[in-house]
Amino acid sequence: MNAWNAAESADFRGPLDVTRAATAVLDAHDRVIGWSPAAERLLGYSSGDIVGRPVASILPPGPVSAEQPPAAPLSGSEVRTARHRDGRLLRVATTTCPLAAPGAEAGTEPARVLVAAELDGLRVWESRQSMLHGLATQSPLGLAIYDPDMRLTWFNATYGREVGLPLRAFMGKQAEDLYPTGKFVTEGHPTTLREVMGRVLATGESILDLHFVGYLPTDPGTERVWSCSYYRLQDADGRVLGVCEDAFDITDRYRAQRRLNLLVEAGGRIGTTLDMTITAQEITEVAVPDFAAAVTVDLVQAVLEGEEPEDLPGAVPVLLRVASASAHMSAGGPPPDPYRVEYPPGSLQYRSLSSGGRVRSESTMVVPMRAGRTLLGLVTFVRGGHPSVFDSGEIDLADELVTRTAVCLDNARRFAREHAAALTLQRNLLPQHLPTQSAVDLAYRYLPSDNRAGVGGDWFDVIGLSGTRVGLVVGDVVGHGLQAAATMGRLRTTVRALAVLDLAPDELLSRLDDLVGQSAQEQATTLGTDGEPDDVATGVTCLYAVYDPVSRRCTMARAGHLPPAVVDPEGGLTFPDLPPGPPLGLGGLPFESLEIELPVGSLLALFTDGLVQARDRDIDVGLATLGRVLVDHHRPLEELCDHALEALLPDGTAPDDSALLLVRTRELDTRQVAAWELPAEPAAVGKARELATGQLHDWGLEELSYATELAVSELVTNAVRHASGPLHLRLLRDQTLLTEVSDTGHTSPHLRHSASDDEGGRGLFIVAQLVQRWGTRYTPYGKTIWTEQAFPTRYPGAPRPVG
Repeated sequence: MNAWNAAESADFRGPLDVTRAATAVLDAHDRVIGWSPAAERLLGYSSGDIVGRPVASILPPGPVSAEQPPAAPLSGSEVRTARHRDGRLLRVATTTCPLAAPGAEAGTEPARVLVAAELDGLRVWESRQSMLHGLATQSPLGLAIYDPDMRLTWFNATYGREVGLPLRAFMGKQAEDLYPTGKFVTEGHPTTLREVMGRVLATGESILDLHFVGYLPTDPGTERVWSCSYYRLQDADGRVLGVCEDAFDITDRYRAQRRLNLLVEAGGRIGTTLDMTITAQEITEVAVPDFAAAVTVDLVQAVLEGEEPEDLPGAVPVLLRVASASAHMSAGGPPPDPYRVEYPPGSLQYRSLSSGGRVRSESTMVVPMRAGRTLLGLVTFVRGGHPSVFDSGEIDLADELVTRTAVCLDNARRFAREHAAALTLQRNLLPQHLPTQSAVDLAYRYLPSDNRAGVGGDWFDVIGLSGTRVGLVVGDVVGHGLQAAATMGRLRTTVRALAVLDLAPDELLSRLDDLVGQSAQEQATTLGTDGEPDDVATGVTCLYAVYDPVSRRCTMARAGHLPPAVVDPEGGLTFPDLPPGPPLGLGGLPFESLEIELPVGSLLALFTDGLVQARDRDIDVGLATLGRVLVDHHRPLEELCDHALEALLPDGTAPDDSALLLVRTRELDTRQVAAWELPAEPAAVGKARELATGQLHDWGLEELSYATELAVSELVTNAVRHASGPLHLRLLRDQTLLTEVSDTGHTSPHLRHSASDDEGGRGLFIVAQLVQRWGTRYTPYGKTIWTEQAFPTRYPGAPRPVG
């Protein structure tokens, strides 16, 4: 059942309409001579009961009874109290209409018609009539009626005020002729008026709250937005009469919502990286085309370089164009390379730089970007269509967009400065140049992280040790940034200091573990339980190896680090089963060393986990990839380093730092080594001097005989006095002349200044003045005292070690 068949459809006739109200025909003496069925239903009297009786018997004249207070007067009607047949009193509204001309002769002819209806029903009807009148004259909704051909037939007063012309000026025009460029922007619905109205006319289903964007026929220069609803009109028989449109102007609300949406979008799209040029490009992509037709971003040159710009009164800073976008440019692609821009005096940008504030014209607005009082740059917004003028809400929106961008840019600038400082610190703390070693040929690569937190704490080192040996180090500090770089520098320095003491790899790691753990404990004690330690040294991993080119033995130990890769001269790849040991600073298990023999020409690769491990690649896959590169070991070491990075880090960057150290082992030529075993007795001192001077003569180093004789005499004498068992004398001719005396004792001689009345104690002091360096290293079977002397200037040098 449709609405036209409902009982309420008769309401449009009104309760006092004679076709539906209770009616009584009265003669000149107010006697009832006619009684309608509606009157019988209202008061309960049948026609036989009431005809011939005075109407006053059921509807007495005068005011209502005391039990029922008087009602407000009704237009064209009178309120009375009627007596129902069952005794009830009813409040009714009545009106009369004369049937005879005034002054006609009184008789039994019909003289008047009395019409009565319940008062409540009349009031409801009048309120509905008032509502219809209000919709037509006072409603804030614009109402319009279109016929089945979608031609305008009527609109209310609000609609007329909006268009500014009377109905006759638009009567009979098609809807799309009134708004030719308008369209609906609500997703999921048609975009044209013809499609929307056609659907409503065809289906009878109402469509509510569609947003329509267009221009009024009388104001084509101002874009407006309406919330529109459409429903079909039909008569009682279901015949389609047309479609009704109600529209409410929501332009201000729509613009406010669009500005809010733009701010929400800006919050998610601006500042996604810590790259200043990308951040500047992001604000242009957000603002174009919804807010402006074109946007440019200029940054102060010092800001782009990560520096703090100087605020010089009266000076115009150097600006670089870093981003731009317009409605005619294709979106996407990398930002262009920055280039310098200069604005002439009088331009909006020049005025903004001079005044330090926002400057705008009719269609252009320049907003300075500031972090506190520091000027970062300028953003220029340009309008190219309707509306061409920025209103107050849009000015506030521009300020908010620029403020958010300025915060992100300042964060990026600070990050760039810290990142550059951390990278510079780390690079300065890493070896700038590794000196040539007789024991190995070497090559290395270090690749810093692309992580936002900055560079990390990976490091490597090659340390020359006594006896032509070499120490190889690679390590990784947990974390990134300045803290990690500074901690790495401290650890690298500590490792070098411990290495020159000729400590075994496991002992060196134990000493290093104690220092790291002590540092972490001291911080925890200083900061308390609620403090956040600044040091990131806990959890450091490290691998330390010592290679001896004389014995071709390599001793290594690791603290939570990956084992090295070893490729023998035949191309066989192994990862030595090196006892893992805990990371430094955690304490717990002791460290263990592993000693292996490396044939001449073996390839040894030390690396950090950033080289072989990634989020999308398991570490075993990375190790296998590295192994495939290293088995081609005959290539030059520099090529192997490049191939390893290409295979493992094809993009050139990684979330973690990566370090790779490649060494190819060598062996000292037998002509470079002379060794003898001597008994631990006084006669061995003279024999040792004789053997040493003879060997120096064979090598053409007679100029070093005096110092060498004195050193050998002193060292062998000390060994005979303070040790037992056989003694060993060894001379090594490498880049310097090395003299070594080994015994089974574990006490080390100390350099001291003897008093004038002391009978001894001057020998080692004299030796220290004659040689370049001297020191002691311990072995499981005793100790070795060694000295080092530079070759004479004209000496041609030693043979190149075999490799």
